[in-house]
Amino acid sequence: MNRKAIPRKALPILLAAVLDLIGEPPVDWHPVVWYGKLIRRLEQAAPHGRLGQLLYGLLMPICAATLVLPPVLLVQFLVGYVRLNAVQTRWKHWLSALIEGGALKPFFALRMLADAGRRVRYTLERGDLPAARLALQSLVSRDRSCLTADLAVAATIESLAENLSDSVVAPLFYYVLFGLPGAVLYRLCNTLDSMIGYRGHYEYLGKASARLDDMLNLLPSRLTALLIIGLAPLFGGKRQTAWRIWRRDASKTASPNAGHPISAAAGALGIQLEKVGHYTLGDNEKVVAPTDIKRAERMVWLCWRCDYCAVLHSQSRSSLSCF
Repeated sequence: MNRKAIPRKALPILLAAVLDLIGEPPVDWHPVVWYGKLIRRLEQAAPHGRLGQLLYGLLMPICAATLVLPPVLLVQFLVGYVRLNAVQTRWKHWLSALIEGGALKPFFALRMLADAGRRVRYTLERGDLPAARLALQSLVSRDRSCLTADLAVAATIESLAENLSDSVVAPLFYYVLFGLPGAVLYRLCNTLDSMIGYRGHYEYLGKASARLDDMLNLLPSRLTALLIIGLAPLFGGKRQTAWRIWRRDASKTASPNAGHPISAAAGALGIQLEKVGHYTLGDNEKVVAPTDIKRAERMVWLCWRCDYCAVLHSQSRSSLSCF
Protein backbone atom coordinates (compact mmCIF):
# COMPACT_ATOMS: atom_id res chain seq x y z
CA MET A 1 0.00 0.00 0.00
CA ASN A 2 1.35 3.41 -0.94
CA ARG A 3 1.34 5.58 2.16
CA LYS A 4 1.46 8.79 0.07
CA ALA A 5 -1.86 7.86 -1.58
CA ILE A 6 -3.64 7.72 1.76
CA PRO A 7 -4.80 10.93 3.49
CA ARG A 8 -3.25 11.48 6.91
CA LYS A 9 -6.38 10.79 8.98
CA ALA A 10 -7.46 7.81 6.91
CA LEU A 11 -4.49 5.63 7.89
CA PRO A 12 -5.10 5.87 11.68
CA ILE A 13 -8.78 5.03 11.06
CA LEU A 14 -7.79 2.00 9.00
CA LEU A 15 -5.36 0.79 11.69
CA ALA A 16 -7.98 1.44 14.39
CA ALA A 17 -10.42 -0.70 12.38
CA VAL A 18 -7.86 -3.51 12.23
CA LEU A 19 -7.44 -3.31 16.00
CA ASP A 20 -11.23 -3.29 16.33
CA LEU A 21 -11.38 -6.63 14.53
CA ILE A 22 -9.01 -8.05 17.15
CA GLY A 23 -11.34 -6.98 19.95
CA GLU A 24 -11.91 -4.46 22.71
CA PRO A 25 -9.19 -3.43 25.19
CA PRO A 26 -9.36 -5.12 28.62
CA VAL A 27 -12.03 -3.54 30.84
CA ASP A 28 -9.44 -2.20 33.29
CA TRP A 29 -7.67 -0.38 30.45
CA HIS A 30 -10.68 0.81 28.45
CA PRO A 31 -10.94 4.63 28.41
CA VAL A 32 -14.74 4.58 28.11
CA VAL A 33 -14.90 2.44 31.28
CA TRP A 34 -12.70 5.03 32.98
CA TYR A 35 -15.08 7.74 31.83
CA GLY A 36 -17.97 5.81 33.37
CA LYS A 37 -16.16 5.61 36.70
CA LEU A 38 -15.33 9.32 36.55
CA ILE A 39 -18.96 10.20 35.85
CA ARG A 40 -20.12 8.04 38.76
CA ARG A 41 -17.71 9.90 41.06
CA LEU A 42 -18.97 13.26 39.86
CA GLU A 43 -22.56 12.05 40.15
CA GLN A 44 -22.07 11.07 43.79
CA ALA A 45 -21.18 14.66 44.62
CA ALA A 46 -24.32 16.06 42.98
CA PRO A 47 -26.38 18.38 45.21
CA HIS A 48 -30.08 17.92 45.96
CA GLY A 49 -32.74 20.18 44.53
CA ARG A 50 -33.62 21.09 40.97
CA LEU A 51 -31.59 24.27 40.67
CA GLY A 52 -28.52 22.78 42.31
CA GLN A 53 -28.63 19.72 40.08
CA LEU A 54 -29.20 21.81 36.97
CA LEU A 55 -26.17 24.03 37.69
CA TYR A 56 -24.02 21.08 38.72
CA GLY A 57 -25.10 19.26 35.56
CA LEU A 58 -23.88 22.21 33.49
CA LEU A 59 -20.45 21.92 35.11
CA MET A 60 -20.12 18.13 34.85
CA PRO A 61 -19.19 17.99 31.12
CA ILE A 62 -16.68 20.81 31.58
CA CYS A 63 -15.10 19.19 34.64
CA ALA A 64 -14.98 15.76 32.99
CA ALA A 65 -13.47 17.19 29.80
CA THR A 66 -10.78 18.98 31.82
CA LEU A 67 -9.79 15.67 33.40
CA VAL A 68 -9.77 13.51 30.24
CA LEU A 69 -8.12 15.93 27.79
CA PRO A 70 -4.53 15.99 29.17
CA PRO A 71 -3.79 12.32 28.29
CA VAL A 72 -5.30 12.86 24.84
CA LEU A 73 -3.17 15.94 24.23
CA LEU A 74 -0.13 13.97 25.36
CA VAL A 75 -0.88 11.34 22.72
CA GLN A 76 -1.31 14.08 20.12
CA PHE A 77 2.06 15.54 21.13
CA LEU A 78 3.69 12.10 20.83
CA VAL A 79 2.16 11.57 17.38
CA GLY A 80 3.41 14.97 16.22
CA TYR A 81 6.86 14.34 17.66
CA VAL A 82 7.19 10.98 15.89
CA ARG A 83 5.94 12.44 12.62
CA LEU A 84 8.44 15.31 12.70
CA ASN A 85 11.47 13.77 14.39
CA ALA A 86 11.56 10.05 13.64
CA VAL A 87 14.91 9.18 12.05
CA GLN A 88 13.51 6.52 9.71
CA THR A 89 11.37 8.62 7.39
CA ARG A 90 10.03 5.48 5.73
CA TRP A 91 8.40 4.24 8.93
CA LYS A 92 7.54 7.40 10.86
CA HIS A 93 4.13 7.81 9.17
CA TRP A 94 3.17 4.22 10.00
CA LEU A 95 4.42 4.55 13.59
CA SER A 96 2.58 7.82 14.20
CA ALA A 97 -0.57 6.39 12.57
CA LEU A 98 -0.35 3.27 14.74
CA ILE A 99 -0.10 5.37 17.90
CA GLU A 100 -3.02 7.56 16.85
CA GLY A 101 -5.07 4.60 15.57
CA GLY A 102 -4.49 2.69 18.81
CA ALA A 103 -5.68 5.70 20.79
CA LEU A 104 -8.72 6.12 18.50
CA LYS A 105 -9.84 2.46 18.61
CA PRO A 106 -11.62 2.51 22.03
CA PHE A 107 -13.89 5.33 20.90
CA PHE A 108 -15.73 3.48 18.18
CA ALA A 109 -17.17 -0.03 18.34
CA LEU A 110 -17.86 -1.64 14.98
CA ARG A 111 -17.15 -5.30 15.63
CA MET A 112 -18.72 -5.24 19.11
CA LEU A 113 -21.92 -3.80 17.63
CA ALA A 114 -22.13 -6.37 14.84
CA ASP A 115 -21.29 -9.21 17.22
CA ALA A 116 -24.03 -8.14 19.63
CA GLY A 117 -26.60 -8.27 16.83
CA ARG A 118 -25.30 -11.65 15.67
CA ARG A 119 -25.64 -13.17 19.15
CA VAL A 120 -29.31 -12.20 19.31
CA ARG A 121 -29.87 -13.55 15.79
CA TYR A 122 -28.33 -16.92 16.62
CA THR A 123 -30.57 -17.40 19.66
CA LEU A 124 -33.68 -16.46 17.68
CA GLU A 125 -32.73 -18.82 14.87
CA ARG A 126 -32.61 -21.59 17.47
CA GLY A 127 -36.04 -20.52 18.75
CA ASP A 128 -34.59 -19.72 22.19
CA LEU A 129 -36.50 -16.55 23.11
CA PRO A 130 -35.28 -16.35 26.76
CA ALA A 131 -31.67 -16.50 25.54
CA ALA A 132 -32.45 -13.82 22.95
CA ARG A 133 -33.85 -11.54 25.64
CA LEU A 134 -30.68 -12.09 27.67
CA ALA A 135 -28.43 -11.41 24.68
CA LEU A 136 -30.32 -8.15 24.05
CA GLN A 137 -29.01 -6.68 27.29
CA SER A 138 -25.83 -5.62 25.50
CA LEU A 139 -27.89 -3.60 23.02
CA VAL A 140 -30.91 -2.17 24.86
CA SER A 141 -31.61 -1.01 28.40
CA ARG A 142 -35.42 -1.37 28.23
CA ASP A 143 -37.36 -4.14 29.97
CA ARG A 144 -36.93 -7.24 27.81
CA SER A 145 -38.99 -9.72 29.86
CA CYS A 146 -42.16 -9.34 27.76
CA LEU A 147 -40.62 -9.07 24.31
CA THR A 148 -41.98 -11.44 21.70
CA ALA A 149 -39.67 -12.86 19.05
CA ASP A 150 -40.84 -10.21 16.58
CA LEU A 151 -40.24 -7.40 19.06
CA ALA A 152 -36.82 -8.84 19.90
CA VAL A 153 -35.90 -8.72 16.21
CA ALA A 154 -37.18 -5.14 16.00
CA ALA A 155 -35.28 -4.07 19.14
CA THR A 156 -32.07 -5.56 17.76
CA ILE A 157 -32.37 -3.77 14.42
CA GLU A 158 -33.32 -0.48 16.12
CA SER A 159 -30.24 -0.69 18.32
CA LEU A 160 -27.95 -1.61 15.41
CA ALA A 161 -29.19 1.41 13.45
CA GLU A 162 -29.02 3.87 16.35
CA ASN A 163 -25.61 2.66 17.51
CA LEU A 164 -24.30 2.75 13.97
CA SER A 165 -24.65 6.51 14.36
CA ASP A 166 -23.55 6.80 18.00
CA SER A 167 -20.72 4.25 18.03
CA VAL A 168 -19.32 4.39 14.50
CA VAL A 169 -20.31 7.37 12.35
CA ALA A 170 -20.30 10.09 15.02
CA PRO A 171 -16.89 9.30 16.60
CA LEU A 172 -15.27 9.14 13.16
CA PHE A 173 -17.10 12.31 12.08
CA TYR A 174 -15.65 14.26 15.02
CA TYR A 175 -12.25 12.65 14.60
CA VAL A 176 -12.08 13.87 10.99
CA LEU A 177 -13.16 17.36 12.03
CA PHE A 178 -11.15 17.82 15.23
CA GLY A 179 -8.69 14.95 15.47
CA LEU A 180 -8.41 12.60 18.43
CA PRO A 181 -9.73 15.18 20.96
CA GLY A 182 -12.92 15.42 18.89
CA ALA A 183 -13.58 11.66 19.05
CA VAL A 184 -12.72 11.54 22.76
CA LEU A 185 -14.93 14.46 23.77
CA TYR A 186 -17.81 13.10 21.70
CA ARG A 187 -17.57 9.72 23.42
CA LEU A 188 -17.36 11.43 26.82
CA CYS A 189 -20.54 13.44 26.13
CA ASN A 190 -22.29 10.36 24.79
CA THR A 191 -21.35 8.43 27.94
CA LEU A 192 -22.59 11.27 30.13
CA ASP A 193 -25.91 11.23 28.33
CA SER A 194 -26.28 7.45 28.61
CA MET A 195 -25.57 7.51 32.35
CA ILE A 196 -27.36 10.62 33.61
CA GLY A 197 -29.23 12.13 30.65
CA TYR A 198 -32.57 10.47 31.35
CA ARG A 199 -35.85 11.34 33.03
CA GLY A 200 -36.48 10.42 36.63
CA HIS A 201 -34.31 10.98 39.70
CA TYR A 202 -31.55 12.75 37.71
CA GLU A 203 -33.71 14.52 35.19
CA TYR A 204 -32.33 17.94 36.09
CA LEU A 205 -28.76 16.75 36.65
CA GLY A 206 -28.67 15.25 33.17
CA LYS A 207 -30.46 17.98 31.21
CA ALA A 208 -27.26 19.70 30.07
CA SER A 209 -25.61 16.43 29.06
CA ALA A 210 -28.72 15.29 27.20
CA ARG A 211 -29.01 18.55 25.26
CA LEU A 212 -25.29 18.52 24.46
CA ASP A 213 -25.53 14.95 23.18
CA ASP A 214 -28.56 15.89 21.07
CA MET A 215 -26.60 18.75 19.54
CA LEU A 216 -23.52 16.64 18.81
CA ASN A 217 -25.58 13.91 17.15
CA LEU A 218 -27.63 16.28 15.02
CA LEU A 219 -25.47 15.89 11.91
CA PRO A 220 -24.11 12.33 12.41
CA SER A 221 -27.59 10.85 12.86
CA ARG A 222 -28.78 12.37 9.59
CA LEU A 223 -25.59 11.40 7.79
CA THR A 224 -26.12 7.84 9.00
CA ALA A 225 -29.67 7.87 7.66
CA LEU A 226 -28.40 9.06 4.28
CA LEU A 227 -25.73 6.34 4.27
CA ILE A 228 -28.36 3.69 4.99
CA ILE A 229 -30.62 5.04 2.24
CA GLY A 230 -27.82 5.27 -0.31
CA LEU A 231 -26.58 1.74 0.36
CA ALA A 232 -30.03 0.11 0.68
CA PRO A 233 -29.80 -1.92 -2.58
CA LEU A 234 -26.61 -3.59 -1.33
CA PHE A 235 -28.49 -5.27 1.53
CA GLY A 236 -31.71 -5.98 -0.35
CA GLY A 237 -33.58 -2.70 0.11
CA LYS A 238 -34.95 0.11 -2.00
CA ARG A 239 -33.66 3.67 -1.82
CA GLN A 240 -37.05 5.19 -2.65
CA THR A 241 -38.80 3.34 0.18
CA ALA A 242 -36.02 4.11 2.65
CA TRP A 243 -36.18 7.82 1.74
CA ARG A 244 -39.97 7.92 2.05
CA ILE A 245 -40.05 6.22 5.45
CA TRP A 246 -37.21 8.39 6.73
CA ARG A 247 -38.95 11.59 5.74
CA ARG A 248 -42.25 10.39 7.18
CA ASP A 249 -41.22 8.70 10.44
CA ALA A 250 -37.91 10.21 11.61
CA SER A 251 -39.64 12.60 13.99
CA LYS A 252 -41.80 9.97 15.71
CA THR A 253 -39.25 9.09 18.40
CA ALA A 254 -38.80 11.04 21.64
CA SER A 255 -35.15 11.57 20.75
CA PRO A 256 -34.60 14.22 18.08
CA ASN A 257 -31.86 12.07 16.51
CA ALA A 258 -32.52 8.36 17.10
CA GLY A 259 -35.48 8.28 14.72
CA HIS A 260 -33.33 9.18 11.73
CA PRO A 261 -31.15 6.07 11.40
CA ILE A 262 -33.90 3.79 12.76
CA SER A 263 -36.59 4.97 10.35
CA ALA A 264 -34.13 4.84 7.45
CA ALA A 265 -33.26 1.26 8.41
CA ALA A 266 -36.95 0.33 8.66
CA GLY A 267 -37.58 1.68 5.17
CA ALA A 268 -34.42 0.18 3.69
CA LEU A 269 -35.20 -3.26 5.13
CA GLY A 270 -38.88 -3.02 4.18
CA ILE A 271 -40.07 -3.82 7.71
CA GLN A 272 -41.90 -2.20 10.60
CA LEU A 273 -39.96 -1.46 13.80
CA GLU A 274 -42.03 -1.00 16.94
CA LYS A 275 -41.22 -0.05 20.50
CA VAL A 276 -44.53 -0.72 22.21
CA GLY A 277 -46.07 2.40 23.72
CA HIS A 278 -43.47 4.68 22.15
CA TYR A 279 -43.30 4.52 18.36
CA THR A 280 -43.93 2.50 15.21
CA LEU A 281 -41.65 3.17 12.27
CA GLY A 282 -41.98 1.80 8.74
CA ASP A 283 -44.74 -0.06 6.93
CA ASN A 284 -46.00 -3.46 8.00
CA GLU A 285 -45.28 -5.10 4.64
CA LYS A 286 -43.98 -8.38 6.04
CA VAL A 287 -43.34 -10.15 9.33
CA VAL A 288 -39.90 -9.44 10.73
CA ALA A 289 -37.54 -12.40 11.03
CA PRO A 290 -33.98 -13.15 12.22
CA THR A 291 -32.86 -12.88 8.59
CA ASP A 292 -33.64 -9.17 8.83
CA ILE A 293 -31.06 -8.88 11.63
CA LYS A 294 -28.51 -10.47 9.28
CA ARG A 295 -29.34 -7.84 6.67
CA ALA A 296 -28.97 -5.14 9.32
CA GLU A 297 -25.54 -6.53 10.23
CA ARG A 298 -24.54 -6.20 6.58
CA MET A 299 -25.93 -2.68 6.65
CA VAL A 300 -23.60 -1.81 9.54
CA TRP A 301 -20.50 -3.14 7.75
CA LEU A 302 -21.40 -1.48 4.46
CA CYS A 303 -22.00 1.89 6.12
CA TRP A 304 -18.61 1.62 7.82
CA ARG A 305 -16.87 0.93 4.51
CA CYS A 306 -18.67 3.81 2.84
CA ASP A 307 -17.86 6.08 5.78
CA TYR A 308 -14.19 5.23 5.43
CA CYS A 309 -14.31 5.88 1.70
CA ALA A 310 -15.81 9.29 2.43
CA VAL A 311 -12.81 10.06 4.65
CA LEU A 312 -10.47 9.07 1.82
CA HIS A 313 -12.23 11.20 -0.77
CA SER A 314 -12.74 14.19 1.52
CA GLN A 315 -9.00 14.53 2.13
CA SER A 316 -7.52 13.35 -1.12
CA ARG A 317 -8.18 13.46 -4.85
CA SER A 318 -6.93 9.89 -5.12
CA SER A 319 -9.49 7.56 -6.68
CA LEU A 320 -9.22 4.46 -4.49
CA SER A 321 -11.47 1.42 -4.80
CA CYS A 322 -13.59 0.89 -1.70
CA PHE A 323 -15.66 -2.19 -2.46
